[in-house]
Amino acid sequence: MRGVNRRLVHKAPGRVEVPAYDAVALVLQGGGALGAYQAGVYEGLHEAGIRPTWLAGISIGALNTAVIAGAPESQRVDRLRELWETICASPVKWPATSGLAEAALPFAMDLRPAHNTAAAMRALFQGQPGFFKPRLPPPYLSPFAGDAATSFYDTNPLRDTLLRLVDFDRLNSGDIRVSVGAVNVRSGNFVYFDTAERKLGPEHFMASGALPPGFPAIEIEGKHYWDGGVVSNTPLSYVLSTEPRRDTLTFQVDLWSAKGRMPDDLMEVTSRQKDIQYSSRTRAITNHMLQMQKMRQALQTVMKQVPAAALEDPEIKAIADLACHRVYNIVHLIYQSKTYEGHSKDYEFGLDAMREHWQSGLDDIRRTLADPRRLDRPDSEIGVVTHDIHRGE
Repeated sequence: MRGVNRRLVHKAPGRVEVPAYDAVALVLQGGGALGAYQAGVYEGLHEAGIRPTWLAGISIGALNTAVIAGAPESQRVDRLRELWETICASPVKWPATSGLAEAALPFAMDLRPAHNTAAAMRALFQGQPGFFKPRLPPPYLSPFAGDAATSFYDTNPLRDTLLRLVDFDRLNSGDIRVSVGAVNVRSGNFVYFDTAERKLGPEHFMASGALPPGFPAIEIEGKHYWDGGVVSNTPLSYVLSTEPRRDTLTFQVDLWSAKGRMPDDLMEVTSRQKDIQYSSRTRAITNHMLQMQKMRQALQTVMKQVPAAALEDPEIKAIADLACHRVYNIVHLIYQSKTYEGHSKDYEFGLDAMREHWQSGLDDIRRTLADPRRLDRPDSEIGVVTHDIHRGE
């Protein structure tokens, strides 16, 4: 049995009771093909009866967000699965990895890297059904300016997929708040398209995932936007800092791990570079939140010394609002790369890899929810807690 990866599959914990929070947020990072991990996490939340009231995503996280928010509650997992089965489909039928493992146990681990690499090469040269297709002629041979000369792939198939799988009337109904991040190409400013402020269509989600130079900038109201990951690959800060502040339980699902080992060759250097470049700085964000919490507690102490007659002063009122603190519980899940995954893991759109990523997300959230205390409201004096099953908390 040597060489075969025997995954421990965690059982569903059953329905989980969530303490009273003003908001339950699901925060989804960018990461291409690794985004199936997020779909697995959502399935685990769904089976536990946890229904996010706020979905925030960037890049592939934005696409998952669109499908979840734009589907009837009972169909969300099925719609996610349809999305991933669509964009990971192959015109060439490959034998299942599990079948290969049973047929050739000593060699199974050696076959998966080649299998994933073949999927990555197919994506590069043939594109992915329902997602993107190569431009012919390629951009460096294009006689025209615009998208044809500035991107390698046409993403119109993605628009068709979103229109098929997402009910945008439902998405914009206000039942769930949806926020997706993108970058204005001309100004370089990061922006969020938020259903609290506007109606969102397929172009907003395509803009959030328009990673150059692979994908073209997406025009919205005369302005052009690229993938939000160019500036920041996680919406966590946006969710935690948006006014008015609210007691929030946040499930943050990352696809890149900031921590990793020293690379041994150039291929590992490229992979490690991506991990560092696109990983979230969750600890820095939560440390900042903790400092702000201490400041608010100090302001509350000061406000108790303010004469009652001065409390109506506009500036004093503003300080009083700032002193009002909230509690934040951040449940952090991070996809852990397999030893056989290399620098192309984010564009290995194969069905086998996708299903493995999905199962990893499902196992991780089940393991997280097995201890329901992780969802408890933080003590008001602490204000901010982070639970991370991958780092032993």
